[in-house]
Amino acid sequence: MTYLSGERQYSPETVKAYREDIEEFTQFLADNGGVKPWTAIDQLDVEVYLSDLYDHHYARTTIARKLSTLRSLYSFLMSNDLAKDDPFAYVQLKHHQNHLPRFFYEREMTALFTAAAANPNTQLATRDSAVLEVLYGTGIRVSECVNLTLPDVDFDNRIMLIHGKGNKERYVPFGNYASDALKRYFTAARTPLMATFNRAHPYVFINARGEQLTPAGVTYLLNQVIKRSSLTTDIHPHMLRHTFATHLLNRGADLRSVQELLGHSSLSTTQIYTHVTREHLQRDYRQFFPRATEEKSDHTKQS
Repeated sequence: MTYLSGERQYSPETVKAYREDIEEFTQFLADNGGVKPWTAIDQLDVEVYLSDLYDHHYARTTIARKLSTLRSLYSFLMSNDLAKDDPFAYVQLKHHQNHLPRFFYEREMTALFTAAAANPNTQLATRDSAVLEVLYGTGIRVSECVNLTLPDVDFDNRIMLIHGKGNKERYVPFGNYASDALKRYFTAARTPLMATFNRAHPYVFINARGEQLTPAGVTYLLNQVIKRSSLTTDIHPHMLRHTFATHLLNRGADLRSVQELLGHSSLSTTQIYTHVTREHLQRDYRQFFPRATEEKSDHTKQS
């Protein structure tokens, strides 16, 4: 900021806007996978951040300004040999804000669950599986996942109390797979690790030393899961939230129910997923319906 106000002679208002844009991006990283060094931020981080900006229905000019700020930051870092690449360099704004978030297909989720269970550390394999089941099975944010506590999980009623953004709370149900995965994890990993390292805290998910798992820890374990899987794509914790919503809508869930499960304050934010499902339906229609793409017969053309 000294560089902007001193060498570039920017006004205090402009410097303040730059600071707020950078702090917002840093906070987004903290809430969705962990703060990284500027040199470690990659294209996937940028894609997920851009998707979040579209989800919040920022004006195109506002998104352009935020990207300009971050490009300027990387220009400064690169000119001072503090970064080699600019992950924002090839980002282009879309003309329409129907930005489709990346998600996993059901067969890809099956491959992820298989890879999670294949962790050579059998204790942490139960932890990895439970994290994956909870993120996919509830659609909660990674920040909400790592802050989940034991009293928040009601196994009898299969429901979790989620503490969301802005101190808002919501109840989210979970199914048999998540329930079984959590119980296996408690027995095989959490209870013995907490005893071994003499820890006493209420957080559900822990690392190998019995400490509360962080968003960066979730990102790391998911990256390890991807490496062990047969998939060639990248992964970001937020993609599991997108996957949860997309799979619900693909199977006929009501949009308002999905809105409540995700903790969206506005239905318009949830409607981004209808574009995903619409694209999915159109693709399947073109692929499987015989009269969708076939050329008309000569008789039809003549008539």
